[in-house]
Amino acid sequence: MMNERYEPQAIEGKWQKKWEDVQAFKVNDDDPRPKYYCLCMFPYPSGAIHMGHIRNYSIGDLVSRSKRMKGFNVLQPMGWDAFGLPAENAAIQRGIHPKTWTLQNIDQMRAEFKRIGISYDWSRELATCLPNYYKWEQMLFGRFVNEGLAYKKTGQVNWCESCQTVLANEQVTDGLCWRCDNPVILKDLSQWYLKITAYSDQLLSGHEQLKGGWPDRVLDMQKHWIGESHGARVKFGVDGSSDVIEVFTTRPDTLFGVTFVTIAAHHPLAEKLCKGEALSKKLPALKTELAKKKGIEAEPEKNGFATGSFAVHPLTGEKVPVWVGDFVVMEYGTGAVMAVPAHDERDFEFAKKYSLPIKKVIDGGLKETVHVVIVGAAPEECAYTGDGILVNSAAFTGIENDAAKKMIAAELEVKGKGMPTTQYRLRDWGISRQRYWGTPVPIIYCKTHGAVPVPEKDLPVELPDDIDFLGVKGNPLEKHEKFKNAPCPTCGEPSTRETDTMDTFVESSWYYARFTSPQYDKGPFEKKAADKWLPVDCYIGGVEHACMHLLYSRFFHKVLRDWGYLSGDEPFKRLLTQGMVIKDGAKMSKSKGNVVTPASIIEKYGADTARLFSLFAAPPEKDLDWNEKGVEGCFRFVNRLWRLFFQFSEVIAKPHAEPAADLSEELMVVRRKTHWMIEKMTENVESHKYNTAISAAMELVNEIYSLIDKQPKAFESDSGKAVVYEALKSLTLCLAPFTPHLCEELWQAMGNTTLVSTAAWPSFKAELLVGETFLLVVQVNGKVREKIAVAKGTTKEQIEKMVKELPKVQQFMEGKQLKQFVYVPERLANLVMA
Repeated sequence: MMNERYEPQAIEGKWQKKWEDVQAFKVNDDDPRPKYYCLCMFPYPSGAIHMGHIRNYSIGDLVSRSKRMKGFNVLQPMGWDAFGLPAENAAIQRGIHPKTWTLQNIDQMRAEFKRIGISYDWSRELATCLPNYYKWEQMLFGRFVNEGLAYKKTGQVNWCESCQTVLANEQVTDGLCWRCDNPVILKDLSQWYLKITAYSDQLLSGHEQLKGGWPDRVLDMQKHWIGESHGARVKFGVDGSSDVIEVFTTRPDTLFGVTFVTIAAHHPLAEKLCKGEALSKKLPALKTELAKKKGIEAEPEKNGFATGSFAVHPLTGEKVPVWVGDFVVMEYGTGAVMAVPAHDERDFEFAKKYSLPIKKVIDGGLKETVHVVIVGAAPEECAYTGDGILVNSAAFTGIENDAAKKMIAAELEVKGKGMPTTQYRLRDWGISRQRYWGTPVPIIYCKTHGAVPVPEKDLPVELPDDIDFLGVKGNPLEKHEKFKNAPCPTCGEPSTRETDTMDTFVESSWYYARFTSPQYDKGPFEKKAADKWLPVDCYIGGVEHACMHLLYSRFFHKVLRDWGYLSGDEPFKRLLTQGMVIKDGAKMSKSKGNVVTPASIIEKYGADTARLFSLFAAPPEKDLDWNEKGVEGCFRFVNRLWRLFFQFSEVIAKPHAEPAADLSEELMVVRRKTHWMIEKMTENVESHKYNTAISAAMELVNEIYSLIDKQPKAFESDSGKAVVYEALKSLTLCLAPFTPHLCEELWQAMGNTTLVSTAAWPSFKAELLVGETFLLVVQVNGKVREKIAVAKGTTKEQIEKMVKELPKVQQFMEGKQLKQFVYVPERLANLVMA
């Protein structure tokens, strides 16, 4: 028997226990049904979750539950991105060990996820901070070293003084640390790098496979970040020396216009080329100034000085001065550029500033061209960057510049002075972090054998627990003698361990594969299981990871494929990037102090209402503005649905045959609306239009209530009972992925002994859909607030009642009075409020 009052807390606890008792969502690898792997980017265990988490993981759960109902064997796992700076900072601030802090947070968040009713296979849970996970990451790192895909070098890195650690280029946003928003500076440091650039071409070409499954925006962001450029590598000799300055240029057609060469302050030849005051004063001063700039991504100011040395033009033998410029950095290209001020805006500015020669080598008479005008320059004093005919270019004079690009590159190759080449903006991935709470880099430094990877039999290299964080700045592993001192694996002589730990993005680069066999103890994952489940069919997470996690994971996948660990070229078949939850004009987060906790919403409205609101308030790819009135609107709908089932509790307690063909027109309207709803929800769930899917369910509920108001006894006949039974059963099945606890209860009230979570998704009769609805635009005071499908023949009075009950309309009616209801038949409804 159903209670008259909807009590979500009692219902939800009941069904969560039932799911756990019967292990309803545990996955069997041998299940013959087609596989479907749905994965949300796993969370950092920061403690209490907020409504931003609810939205992200409700989307994943909706996908998973709907796919189960449609006949798929669904894998939806959960784990924890458990290493990282926040836990270490918390340890320092609170005097608690990061491990203790992290595991406590995991326990808390696991309980909260279960309270939301997410259908995870908890038997596959993993945490990256546990040795049984990072052991295999260390093993993979050792192979990266042995295969030449990991190396250590001293170079300029992004340094966050606040976090006391290195950041990858991708982790610097507008010169600020992605974690703490404090300024990032440049610093020389010895670091471990993963050679992601070895896969630059594959990371770009792989986009062809991802088109249609990934948002174009993400592919464009990655394409820009990888930055493929076609051109030539050119060798300039150094006058009076055997040294060579190499440059990369996309414009070999302008080679005869070079009037100077500019190198970075940190170029390997900088100190050798600088003479007199340039070496003693200017170079050190520029390095000091550059160290204060906000990271590698900072906009340069185009300052510099002459070194006193000269480069030799590779084709003419002409001597051109070598300058040091602050806009040239070692991290991009070769750390040197050939300056063609007549045909490059930046070089033109620099040449004008320091009165350097400008030589024209392309005449724009051939084609329609573009002039780049320099601010403050006379009209004729500008760089010409368009196409044209070469002039002042020796044997290449008179040739169209596009053709000359290939010809000059070929001439350089013949003379051994360069070659055609493709270059990428992408830099190798610096993974060293000078902090404790991360995966130890498994390297031992021996005086005889150098950097030696720790053998697999000696893995994992575990983090020591006896760490003192109080008053410690930087990496405490540096001061832990027992950890730091170790014998060389090759010769056994006393040696020292690497004390850097890995960037946490390394852990998240392969976790999707570990989920396929998380208890496997003979390798990072079992290939048979990985081949069964991969690629991930639907991957859900924030667009902010386009050039970090998503790029790194694709890199790892291709490397692991080449090593035979798994098959396929890409890890994620389809990507859904959900928007953020916004409150008080900012992203909801603990650091912003604008968090709304699920617990407060669940205690008042229930988990199903929280889920429903997060799915209804905005399309998944759009930002969601937090609005508790919207939550109240969803709660009212859930209660209306409950009352409807309670009203017909005797009718739904036993099955009814399919409605007969000879229905009254009123009953036929409801039946048509039922099948229209099934069709709409089927289509909208597949296309991730969750808000419109929910609207379709709301319309059917409104249709049933409308007929009850019009004809209170309409559903008392046998035909009426069959129609309302079909409608309520369809609502239960279609809403089950959205409000699973509620629908389990309603499914049970209908006399079922099985779970609605394992029931089949309903089908619709196409013959009941043809030409029976129209799209109604709903306005409030002339502004469009909703668009809904309405059955033809619906009266103006019914439509007025229907639109007043729409949650998106109700929020604009709050505290106002309806002055006039305007209805344009089968087109428009407008509520004029005063």
